[in-house]
Parts: sequence; structure tokens; C-alpha cells
Amino acid sequence: MANINPYKVSKLIPLNDTIIVSEMYFGERISAGGIVLRNDDTKSAGIRPRWGKVYAVGPEQKEVKVGQYIMIAHGRWTRGIKIEDSEGEQIIRKVDPNDILLVSEYRDWE
Repeated sequence: MANINPYKVSKLIPLNDTIIVSEMYFGERISAGGIVLRNDDTKSAGIRPRWGKVYAVGPEQKEVKVGQYIMIAHGRWTRGIKIEDSEGEQIIRKVDPNDILLVSEYRDWE
């Protein structure tokens, strides 16, 4: 994480087609079939795409909207920045719009 104390924000407006996500999960997961997907330990075993919840989008972004969940190709996001908004403390990240693999209306993983 980039900062220890959260930045207090009332509204965040990304530029152009920028996508900001929150709720990215980096821990270990177990698939429905019992396969263990290791956490992101900076080794090849932890390299995989991640899901994140769309927190904010720029005015030119037409493919995703706030509240959707997107799967992002491995490593195509920035380091997290801790913010505090009306929802409480969160960690947000900017993702590369060209590396979105899937879009979902529901959180159905973990």
C-alpha cells in the first residue's frame, strides 16, 4: 500500500476512460472442485487474473459501469491507495481498460 493514513475523499472522478476498482482479493482460494489457488506470493503459482469491483469510471468509459465486477489480467493494476469515503476505508486501484477479461453483475467467487 502506498500510504498509511487514508486520504479522505467525498467524490472521485477519473479522467478519460480510466477505471478505478476496489475490493480486489489477493488471498488463497479453493475452487468448487477442491483445487487450491494459491495467493499472490510473487511466484508463478500466484500469477492469475483477479476480480475487482468497479468503484469509479471516467466519462469516456463505455464498457463497464460502477458496481460491476471485472476480471483483470494479472498485474494490470496499480498499487493500492487507501481512501476513506462515505462507505468507510477502502483500497482502490487503477486498472488498464485494455486488460479486462470478464464483466459480471454479481460477486460469485471465493
